[in-house]
Amino acid sequence: MTTIHILGIAGTFMGGVAALARELGYDVEGSDQAVYPPMSTQLEKLGITLRQGYDPAHISAAAEEVVIGNALSRGNAAVEQVLDDGRRYTSGAQWLAERVLPGRTTLAVAGTHGKTTTTSLLAFLLQAAGRDPGFLVGGVAEDFGTSARIGSGREFVVEADEYDTAFFDKRSKFVHYRPTVAILNNLEYDHADIFPDLAAIQRQFHHLVRTVPRAGRLVVNGEDAHLAEVLAMGCWTPLETFGLEGADVAIARAGGGSGFDWSARLLAADGSAFVVLQDGREVATVLWPLLGRHNVMNALAALAAAHAVGVAPADVAPALAGFHSVKRRLEVLGEPAGITVYDDFAHHPTAIRTTLEGLRAKVGDARIVVAMEPRSNSMRLGAHADALAPSLDLADVVVFLHRPELAWDAGKVVAAVRGQAQAVPDTDALLATLQDLVRAGDHVVFMSNGGFDAAPRRLVAMLESRD
Repeated sequence: MTTIHILGIAGTFMGGVAALARELGYDVEGSDQAVYPPMSTQLEKLGITLRQGYDPAHISAAAEEVVIGNALSRGNAAVEQVLDDGRRYTSGAQWLAERVLPGRTTLAVAGTHGKTTTTSLLAFLLQAAGRDPGFLVGGVAEDFGTSARIGSGREFVVEADEYDTAFFDKRSKFVHYRPTVAILNNLEYDHADIFPDLAAIQRQFHHLVRTVPRAGRLVVNGEDAHLAEVLAMGCWTPLETFGLEGADVAIARAGGGSGFDWSARLLAADGSAFVVLQDGREVATVLWPLLGRHNVMNALAALAAAHAVGVAPADVAPALAGFHSVKRRLEVLGEPAGITVYDDFAHHPTAIRTTLEGLRAKVGDARIVVAMEPRSNSMRLGAHADALAPSLDLADVVVFLHRPELAWDAGKVVAAVRGQAQAVPDTDALLATLQDLVRAGDHVVFMSNGGFDAAPRRLVAMLESRD
């Protein structure tokens, strides 16, 4: 049995690589600086040995290859030892491209927002059609109980991240996947630590467009002007657009005519019910538990991509009533003392705004309390500081966790928030503040793309004890 060691194994992508490697029969070991749920829980269930920290001694002598995550750089002790020892090493994206994707029909989901949910949706729809797809999702898909699997079907669905591949490969991860079908969900400026401007991200997206064959399909958000600029650089693949009925069209339909190739007509303001239209004809109705305009767009993209590989929307749309999304996507952790507590993987002002729009449409005038950890590299660098306060307009109360390493002025952001807002220096202070603030009927949303020191579940436990 071949042994591989994965550096950065607790990350959502690398944890998925670990799950696939284990299923393929590899002996998998790994290490990471920070290990927390849900990925740590998944890895433990798979029986994969995890080591805390990047001590070179954690890499066993039996490891024939080291798979290195993009969070690790030169100067990292484990990386330096791998190089000094002349060990064979690769990136997670390259490993996936070489060991899993050959011979498969790859469907890749790219975009600044919604990648994880849309990837999970597409895998779910293919499963509902009896395809038994493989997949790698950047989170634990509730309906599958895992973030990745090989699957026995021809299709493999992969979350296609634009972040760079590794310290030795600065291309976006998604250029490795060579998909037959690619979803371009949306495009905004993000990842300020590696991209100097929006144009640099658009160039990477065009590299992805260049890899999709003319026998394949591009499924593109027809409302997105930034994606229109990407396609203007060149497009050699049949194109289908999606958008909400009545929205402004940024990308013209390939066959001419107005509107989008795929559109949705809302039947409920919160996005929980909508009609799907193909070329203006009603083809399906969706009644499901997800909220928000953004999730309707995610569903449209997934239905269009599934159709590109032969799945009729009418056959699978009813199954979406049982879709459970991905852990940490407005995930309800409990309702202690009549207070609903959510865990949400928020990393960008647009994602924050759209999530709160969906929740507000559902809860009406009930108070929404947001506990925010600005943790992503872009957030820490202050790239989204000016947009952060407006994105929280629909919250009644906001409590920021302002850790010392944040580079921007928290006071300025707090002052710009429409509702009640304050900043606290650590997680204990945040939880104490929330305990004093919240009352029955409130909806408390924890927003972070990190572990948040387990604060969401700690608050549930505190409120249960108080109750």
